[in-house]
Amino acid sequence: MFYEPASRDRKSLPHDPFKALVAPRPIGWISTKSRAGEINLAPYSFFNALAGEPPLIGFSSEGPKDSASFARDSGEFVWNMATYELREAMNASAAAFSRGVNEFVAAGLEMAPCRIVKAPRVAASPCSLECRVTEIFALKDVNGEPVGNILTVGQVVGVHIDERFLHDGRFDLAAARTIVRCGYAGDYALIERLFKLERPK
Repeated sequence: MFYEPASRDRKSLPHDPFKALVAPRPIGWISTKSRAGEINLAPYSFFNALAGEPPLIGFSSEGPKDSASFARDSGEFVWNMATYELREAMNASAAAFSRGVNEFVAAGLEMAPCRIVKAPRVAASPCSLECRVTEIFALKDVNGEPVGNILTVGQVVGVHIDERFLHDGRFDLAAARTIVRCGYAGDYALIERLFKLERPK
């Protein structure tokens, strides 16, 4: 089968498989704080690491949602690792709350202070990354037309790790029971086992 995304056969593919094909993806559980002091927490499906030295991560917001707006306003954001134990709270924070509603409170999550940035982190998350914004730009299609998504890129300036999940100096994703975003609406996966492949020399 081959198709062009804008003209896929809706009978054989009634659901767009794009997100199912580019999967699994880490969940961008982003906490932000506006200059006015408003707190926001929301999960993003389009999120990933972009560079290692310096460490850069980015999340794509469909429109100027609070996370992107607050990150632009403050120049900061925090990524929080989503785990199986936190799945319900993470999902609750995805609700379409009115601007200014604190999703930490709505989802029953405790806030913990960060060391460098002003936004809070999810206290129960086994890992949080404090970030300072390096770039924010509107994504465009091949014709140069804006598609409505805003990509926010940040440099990691602080790392919080729960030492319970450090084994032999390595962070154990399986022990932390990290969850990832998969394809269709509501599809997630749990990281339960890792395997190694040595890079060819």
